[in-house]
Amino acid sequence: QVQLVESGGGLVQAGGSLRLSCAASGFTFVTYGMGWFRQAPGKEREFVAISWSGGRMYYADSVKGRFTISRDNAKNTVYLQMNSLKPEDTAVYYCAADRFSGRPGVPTTESEYNYWGQGTQVTVSS
Repeated sequence: QVQLVESGGGLVQAGGSLRLSCAASGFTFVTYGMGWFRQAPGKEREFVAISWSGGRMYYADSVKGRFTISRDNAKNTVYLQMNSLKPEDTAVYYCAADRFSGRPGVPTTESEYNYWGQGTQVTVSS
């Protein structure tokens, strides 16, 4: 049974930091691209970042330079370190797994991911 369980969300002031974790089970983690998405109230879910085994990463322009994605294949866990948070970063953050880790290009749409977590709320106050 596939599971993705996010944790680490919460309330933080603008300029602060949070670290999200996503623990995966039920599939061969090392072979999957692992991504983060977010969904703010009244908005569509949007791509944040993705990490592949081997060190390649890709970020949305809106978080580049502030967020860092990393993964620990020994622990089947992907992380999102979020620094210099802004009120506009307020959203539910989801991790997702893409089985086609060798695809050309970068998967930035929901339909390209196979498994999803339940989400964790991040609220940034001004």
